[in-house]
Amino acid sequence: MGDTRKSVVPALELDQVLLDTKLSAPEPPAGFASRLDLIERARASGARVVGVSAPAGYGKTTLLIEWAATESRPVAWVALDRFDDDPSALLALVATAYARIFPDDRAIVDEMGGMSVGPLGRSAPLLASTMSKAPVPFVILIDDLHEVDSAACQDVLEVALAGVPAGSQVVIAGRHEQAHLARRRAEGLTWEIGANELRADVAAARIIFGMLGVERSKSELDAIVQRSEGWPVGLVLAAMIARDGEAGASIAGDDRFVADYLYRECLRSLPTESQAFLRRTAILEQMSGAVCDAVLERSDSNALLRELEAMGLFLVPLDRQRGWFRYHGLFREFLLAELERTESGSAAELHRRAADWYQQHGLPARAIEHLLAAGDRARSVHLVAELSLPTYQAGQVTIVNRWLAELGEDAVATYPPLAVLAAWEAVLTGRPADAERWAHVVERSSHDGEPTDDQPGFDSARAMLRAAMLADGADRAADDAEFAAAREPAWSPWRDQALHLAGMTRLLTGRAEEARQAFAAAIEQATGFDNADSIALSAPELALIALGEDRWEEAQRHSSVALDTIAAHHMEGYPTAALALAVGARLALRRGDEEAAERLVARAMRARVGCTYVLPYLAVKVRLQLATAYAERGQRTAAMHLLREIDEVLAVRPRMGRLVDDVADFRRRADATPRAAGGTPLTPAELRLLPYLQTHLTLSEIGRRLFISRNTVSSEVGSIYRKLRVTTRGEAVERAITLGLLGA
Repeated sequence: MGDTRKSVVPALELDQVLLDTKLSAPEPPAGFASRLDLIERARASGARVVGVSAPAGYGKTTLLIEWAATESRPVAWVALDRFDDDPSALLALVATAYARIFPDDRAIVDEMGGMSVGPLGRSAPLLASTMSKAPVPFVILIDDLHEVDSAACQDVLEVALAGVPAGSQVVIAGRHEQAHLARRRAEGLTWEIGANELRADVAAARIIFGMLGVERSKSELDAIVQRSEGWPVGLVLAAMIARDGEAGASIAGDDRFVADYLYRECLRSLPTESQAFLRRTAILEQMSGAVCDAVLERSDSNALLRELEAMGLFLVPLDRQRGWFRYHGLFREFLLAELERTESGSAAELHRRAADWYQQHGLPARAIEHLLAAGDRARSVHLVAELSLPTYQAGQVTIVNRWLAELGEDAVATYPPLAVLAAWEAVLTGRPADAERWAHVVERSSHDGEPTDDQPGFDSARAMLRAAMLADGADRAADDAEFAAAREPAWSPWRDQALHLAGMTRLLTGRAEEARQAFAAAIEQATGFDNADSIALSAPELALIALGEDRWEEAQRHSSVALDTIAAHHMEGYPTAALALAVGARLALRRGDEEAAERLVARAMRARVGCTYVLPYLAVKVRLQLATAYAERGQRTAAMHLLREIDEVLAVRPRMGRLVDDVADFRRRADATPRAAGGTPLTPAELRLLPYLQTHLTLSEIGRRLFISRNTVSSEVGSIYRKLRVTTRGEAVERAITLGLLGA
């Protein structure tokens, strides 16, 4: 598929600064109330996972900061935000934090992307395995888990945390009860700190009031603590109000739900200009002087941020240079409500200015978030169209799905190039119904825009989609592919895809030599643009052509190019990697390397999950090569099972030219061979379910994840057990790891 990965590489310096703010523990705030007793008890528990769960304002972040400051083991820090609510993004962030304390394991970061079952089935167990082998005990502190509350993120986190070794701890703070803790509670490997433990007492209240220069008697502090129910942020608010001259106990936070009133009191003494600054900058999740200047169209934001920080107005520094800040979560929620109340309708323009700044500074993904918040669908669809495939290539499919969902189908349909990409996204993630629906939208659309550096011309893009989906047969697909190849200019990063499709359809229509030329041209073009997909798809085709002519060395050379590309671009689990893996397995068998062949077959079987009937050529060809590999190993049962999967594809896409003849030829050879022992492989549905056996999810919960019934889950789990010859979840997971179906 057209790989525009280069077009979205962010401004590295700013991107690194923002990453550093997420991976660097803030300095302890001045005069904070120590929670060292809670920390020491959690340390002494030996629990490998510590959960800190409480509503906003209970000092969770402060506890983590103190833990980091008083820890003797190597410490990694992770601060989450809503941009991390994607399983691949979350795993990459945790892996990066881990690699900062153990640089020898830096390579694990690049393995955290992936498609299909990739994050849960491969990346999470890989991270777990890496952490289990840490050279010394460590601590990872993860803040704001509630920002990544999708089921997919919770599942991969549970699997990754299973690798925390004895003597090490991962401490996770969030506003809500943590599902992964509840599932592991019975094992005695967790320690939990809740709101009751985090409530402030009179001693803490004295520290908080003293921090703000407010003197109060023990009896007054006791009354304030009682009336605020020990809510730490309520005590801070009470101290701030008392500092401004109000009476002590009379203004203590009567209950946490009157925070709105207390915040109003906090703002009351500020100049009008400062109040407006606070309200308007609350649309930003992270703030620097530069971005605030852009949003507010002023030039003194940096000085104002420092001034507000000195006043103690819930401004949290994110780096030790105090260049980036965020508001305390509750304070930001209040400010946003105030913005709507006092300046209704102004937020959209502020978000647009923020989007402009992020786009100008090379962070278009953040620009998209602000454009979506502004309701600016017209600009959003163009940026999403630019970023969808590169984000997919990075393995962050959840983010692409969220963008498309937030835009809505009507908005996507208004911009046909984005509708094409929505169809491709569904094709490549194995969602046939969505793919066909979007393909129908594309067929009914027209678009006059010229091709750009990142997108092909619409007519060419539509033709490539039709050729890949093969809904109208091989001859029509060949016409579409040739049309696209002729239309895409030499400078187009999509020309290699058009050339690959031309090669594919030439094979289907019996023009093998012309196909070879097209595949070779596709690789040459793709190499110039570093478009990995076309190399991974075209090189194994050249290997197969060479195999058919008994040119084994040449076949091995082409296969190595494909496998090296997959490794270099971390394409594990992508359907576009499946053919190269299957062909690599056949060549490994040819040179007598059974171990390599078995590993490659397992990886190809896993990648085939995303090869469905809406990508029919690849779906059939991958299974045919896998069936051949199994047959060459004497495993006829597995080969025949794959033939049945091929028949299911051909029932929907029957007009596939010479590929149908190739299947028939293999079937005749397979029927003529003696039956041999060998197990039945896991089906794509079973491979989708398999990674969930690593979690503590019930069968019903797994069903909800996969949108299937509990009975179907039960049936598939039973089938997995039979095929793997095990009787328990743990045995199934161990066996799957041994076979290469999970993890590496």
